[in-house]
Amino acid sequence: MAYAEWGDPDNPEVVVCVHGLSRNGRDFDTLARALSATHRVACPDIVGRGRSDQLGDYRGYSFPQYVADCVTLIARLNVERVCWVGTSMGGLIGMMIAAMPGGPIVRLVVNDVGPVIGREGIGRIGKAVGTRTEFESFEEGLAYVVQASASFGPHTPEQWRLLSEHIVLEKDGKWHLHYDPRIGDATRAELAKPVTADLWPMWDLITCPTLVLRGAESDLLEETVAREMTVRGPKASLITYAGVGHAPTLMQPDQVADVVSFINSSKEN
Repeated sequence: MAYAEWGDPDNPEVVVCVHGLSRNGRDFDTLARALSATHRVACPDIVGRGRSDQLGDYRGYSFPQYVADCVTLIARLNVERVCWVGTSMGGLIGMMIAAMPGGPIVRLVVNDVGPVIGREGIGRIGKAVGTRTEFESFEEGLAYVVQASASFGPHTPEQWRLLSEHIVLEKDGKWHLHYDPRIGDATRAELAKPVTADLWPMWDLITCPTLVLRGAESDLLEETVAREMTVRGPKASLITYAGVGHAPTLMQPDQVADVVSFINSSKEN
């Protein structure tokens, strides 16, 4: 597993930031830079994405693998306690680790995902992942990212380029998306299964201070689910961003400020 690090490597105050299904750890560059003044920050590429290895069997692209890898990462960082920021898939991984007895997460940010996942949203994402991964130029790839990620909300051209430069990569004269296309196969295989029980029992096991972020137009984290997350389990705080769907990129100034404030409030307790 590859990961980007920010801040003082000897700082015992650590934040782990984990990305969504088809993204990678460099999504957090803006947030990590802001957090690095007070924390060591680790932003992994989950297996099959970015600079991390790909799996021989696509069926391994699953949460048991992701959780095991992230627990190993925390051990490699040589700390017993971490704060966690997780977007979408990264939020689910964080929830699973935070629900473990004696788990290492002491402060949790869950970005636009919850114990019940909107089927429309996951269906939309699953349908697109891995279906187009090659382009004639970076600019063509950039245009694809902008179109495919419209639900992220308004961003400047410079921000879209930042969201694309570690996603659209040159290899052998072609430009490719950074991830193993078979991640799409794994996602669609999961979607083909009957709907299983929700994750509320797991949410109810989480006790650490928790912040839930939601795009007001999200089709993955429905408003009713988000509000129930504030009265069950860790009784999370909730912040909703107008004009944003799935998911807030955590690079807009207000979003960065909200996360930094929540993470740094741990130093006051």
